[in-house]
Amino acid sequence: MNILFQPFNYPLLQLKNRLVMAPMTRRKSPNHIPNQQVAEYYRRRAEGGVGLIITEGTVIPHATAHGSRGVPSFYGEALVGWQTVVDAVHKAGARIVPQLWHVGSVRALDQFPESTVAAHSASAIAHPYLGEKAFLPTAMTEEDIYDVIQAYVTAAMDAKKLGFDGIELHGAHGYLIDQFFWDYTNKRTDKYGGKVLAARTRFATEIISAIRMAVGSTFPIIFRFSQWKLGAYDAKLAQTPQELESFLIPLQEAGVDIFHCSTRRYFKPEFNDSSLNLAGWTRKITGKPTITVGSVGLDIEFQESFLGVESKTTDFSNLLERLENEEFDLVAIGRGLIADPYWPKKVAEGRMNEIRPFAKHMLDSLD
Repeated sequence: MNILFQPFNYPLLQLKNRLVMAPMTRRKSPNHIPNQQVAEYYRRRAEGGVGLIITEGTVIPHATAHGSRGVPSFYGEALVGWQTVVDAVHKAGARIVPQLWHVGSVRALDQFPESTVAAHSASAIAHPYLGEKAFLPTAMTEEDIYDVIQAYVTAAMDAKKLGFDGIELHGAHGYLIDQFFWDYTNKRTDKYGGKVLAARTRFATEIISAIRMAVGSTFPIIFRFSQWKLGAYDAKLAQTPQELESFLIPLQEAGVDIFHCSTRRYFKPEFNDSSLNLAGWTRKITGKPTITVGSVGLDIEFQESFLGVESKTTDFSNLLERLENEEFDLVAIGRGLIADPYWPKKVAEGRMNEIRPFAKHMLDSLD
């Protein structure tokens, strides 16, 4: 059997195969509420054969958390919509977790022109991704930090009540949690800052620990992180395996069960003198299951693809070899599943030539 379609037998999360739908922002939730169209979008991907769906980023109950219109909330009336999504996905035979998100300083003025709510970040430093369109953030006080942590806890508890199979914390790509990790956006001199990477993990570890205490020991916490950032694609949190270890161990000890290691190209080595990618190094350091992601089955990375460059389906025998060698445990598919919800079934049945290739216009709808 193709290793992609072997069960994932982790005590806290049993999956029918190793395929994960990656979280992908779609901005198709009117008034931030996921509707029936959103539920059908996820249902089709579950029917298409993925083992686990990680939802698009969904925003925690805090006034500063949203960054753009159309992104779903994870509070209030939106929870009714998410219940419909959970039920549809489970009925179709897949597991599902919400990605809990706070954008921090990636908050665009043109998205909320009437807003009087300030953007929050580790420090009062504008995010490089939005330039002049960005709100200048305020540096979070300890009271602000406490309030945001409680918002994450509330969202995680609501996810458990709705019947989700766990949660994912979005700690990647230069959003709020990552703004504490990244030395560019974190110039704090208190206990939430510091010159070394390990010192800047405190905000994340307090979120993880608080959630773990609230949801118990058997509700999975997935943590997504990245080296690259929006607007800084060559950024690196960790320059060496030793520095990566100093970053990961506090997160692991706080209660992370699975690490989701976001890269733009999964086949690129993370450090010199080793072929291991970021997920491979993370698994080696922590012993925890990892999810790899980044241009799986496609010949170009996401940035080029979203700019309109045509992408083609490619061979991924290298991926299967790495999975067989237990470099990582799970494989996340992004653009491939936007293009073709039945990507997994077609791969399983050897119908690679029938897979619909990704094109930029597909982002305009929820097919």
